[in-house]
Amino acid sequence: MAESFCISPESALLTPDAPGLAALLDAVRRGGGLHLSPAGPVATGGPPMLTCATSGSSGAPKVIRRRPESWQRSFAVTAKVFGVTATDRYATFGALGHSLTLYALLEAFHIGADVAALAGMGPRAQARFVADAGISVIYATPTQLRLLLRGAEAAGIAAFPALRRIFCGGGPLDAALQAAVQARFAQADLRGFFGASETSFITMSDSDTPAGSVGRAYPGVTLRIDAPEGAAGEIWVASPYLFEGYASGSAPDTRRDGLWLSIGEMGYLRAGSLFLRGRKSRMVTVADHNVFPEEIETVVSQLPGVAACAVVPRPDAARGHRMVCFHQGTAEEAALRAACRAALPLPAVPQRFVRLTELPLLPAGKPDIAALARRAET
Repeated sequence: MAESFCISPESALLTPDAPGLAALLDAVRRGGGLHLSPAGPVATGGPPMLTCATSGSSGAPKVIRRRPESWQRSFAVTAKVFGVTATDRYATFGALGHSLTLYALLEAFHIGADVAALAGMGPRAQARFVADAGISVIYATPTQLRLLLRGAEAAGIAAFPALRRIFCGGGPLDAALQAAVQARFAQADLRGFFGASETSFITMSDSDTPAGSVGRAYPGVTLRIDAPEGAAGEIWVASPYLFEGYASGSAPDTRRDGLWLSIGEMGYLRAGSLFLRGRKSRMVTVADHNVFPEEIETVVSQLPGVAACAVVPRPDAARGHRMVCFHQGTAEEAALRAACRAALPLPAVPQRFVRLTELPLLPAGKPDIAALARRAET
């Protein structure tokens, strides 16, 4: 296995003028270290090592260190398990400063596939490019998939016959989005994956994944839950895809136990499928009941008329905390409250629902929890 990232001579650039793509090619060809900044990847020289800033959605960004082979091992999985070859054509939709985009491009280069970087195009133009260029593999966040669907509808594109693999990460792949993707891209195999900057892939889902689950362990990953069987506890991961450590910053919930790594996620296993509850760092108490904002977000995000949502807690002298749900879309508060009452324990039902024209987002496309927490104070 190569010590540094490489570019197969079989790879062709379908969008040679895409912002940052020429710089990425130059950095990879130089070998050695590679640093991913918000502006894009740059060569650092020195020993082969990838450094990358986390999104910082719920705290200060951190810079992680990982060896190239920790990603190259999953490139091999994509080739062997999912049958991706040098005859495929990849498309990405985020800026090159996002780790999902960088991962997909480096994987394509490694395998020898052709590459299209479509950030900066409008959804309609992106959909048209995917159809006309015969794109067969895409990596996208849920938000990017929703925009692609909107673009396909606007462009009147009924089918994408070349598209055969869709990998979705960076957020929950809810049932409504999954159904819309499968209806528009009927011949494509849709895989949602759960992971983190520190762990890379943890689980992957498919059409047989139970509702509410993030799927089964990704090939090569072993999961451990520190709780009785079927009960929720801290999730520990052992795999060949783990990071080396932080180059700067720290995270109290990131801990190692020999070969095992925890990043503070809580969940449970049922028949091999992983179900998440949320991050320990986001858990709060409401009337002596443990509440995970992520569980509320999962319920609200799947309701009709909700384009996006995020939940933040505010201190409450009587109950410990009160939950505030920010949502984007046309859904009315009465419908949201009724759905939460039906699906959640009473302490987890938000006391306030605030509709926004658009949720504030971080550069990686995730809700800016810190900005919403400040807004919730008003």
